[in-house]
Amino acid sequence: MEDVISNKFEYGPKPIANSQPAIIRVLANFFSWIFHPLFITGYVMFFLIFLHPYAFAGFDYRTKIFRFLNIFLCTAFLPLFSIFLMWRLGLFMQSLYMRTTRERIIPYVITMIFYWWSWNVFKNLPDSPPITVHFLLGNFLAICAAWMSNIYYKISMHAVAMGGLIMFFFLFSLQDGYASGLYISLAFLIAGIVCTSRFIVSDHSPFEIYSALFAGMLAQFVAWQF
Repeated sequence: MEDVISNKFEYGPKPIANSQPAIIRVLANFFSWIFHPLFITGYVMFFLIFLHPYAFAGFDYRTKIFRFLNIFLCTAFLPLFSIFLMWRLGLFMQSLYMRTTRERIIPYVITMIFYWWSWNVFKNLPDSPPITVHFLLGNFLAICAAWMSNIYYKISMHAVAMGGLIMFFFLFSLQDGYASGLYISLAFLIAGIVCTSRFIVSDHSPFEIYSALFAGMLAQFVAWQF
């Protein structure tokens, strides 16, 4: 009964029972975990800090490590650890997969707090590259949008992250003197793999996936206006 009540506002046709081969489902689960929404911020920041030729130019290696650890702790480890504790203590959650909208409410709030803190720290560091401040603000706004959407239907967290990834690299490519089509091409490739994986192994409807992509893209676009 609780599942019916918590999901009464879900839109769009529900997915048909999956009949994909076992190896396809294994790969879909693998990509869903590797590109978990809470890892995407860390991946992008790792690229900007350690791989991009000038995003963090002038920073010594120790500072780069410290900045990355700050991001990893606030946007991946601490949210995951908090959610894990909630699950083990039986608080608001019955499963780590958070299959109902009700189970996702408090994890969203916890994640919002950590993402806001991460953005606020970088915003107030005088030497933070503007590109990172825009990106972190976009991630915070995306979490807020997902939380608001979760009131009405179970929006896909993976697709929200993928929408943000696409829009970030699109906007970044327009300003980056080193950019080629590689950034945006990889972003689209990863987004395609992840969203297809969610269709295969999750119970999300097409509306929940596509609206999430739009929400993530819009959040990142708005963040770049500040």
